[in-house]
Amino acid sequence: MSDTLVLNPQIVEEIFVDCLFRDNEDTTDHVVAEGIMMKVGFNPDRLNTHQSQIEAMLAELPDDYRESGGGGMSFLNACVDRHGNHWTGMQLTMDKLFMLGIAIGKAQYLMHRDMWYAFPGGVPYVSVSV
Repeated sequence: MSDTLVLNPQIVEEIFVDCLFRDNEDTTDHVVAEGIMMKVGFNPDRLNTHQSQIEAMLAELPDDYRESGGGGMSFLNACVDRHGNHWTGMQLTMDKLFMLGIAIGKAQYLMHRDMWYAFPGGVPYVSVSV
């Protein structure tokens, strides 16, 4: 995979699965990321290997997601990239992208989970720093 990626659900899935622990691996130094639908522990070495790819995919989100742009946007709008292309129809795929971003310290929710009910659809606003 190259560092210049088009946001693609298959690539998100491949990187997500590669960063999960495999059978019989030591999980002591796991990196936890809590998504909307699940909470996972990632292998820190493989996360590090994919960091630039994860950052490149996050950079393909609309500028409104950037801390330096709009400061954050609804999770629900992440199905469209910064070029206006609908790249996924799966909220689970968007959740996986944000969990990868959270795990590398490049994505965050703007409010605590207890406050998500106040947002449209009951899902959070997310910001990225790429």
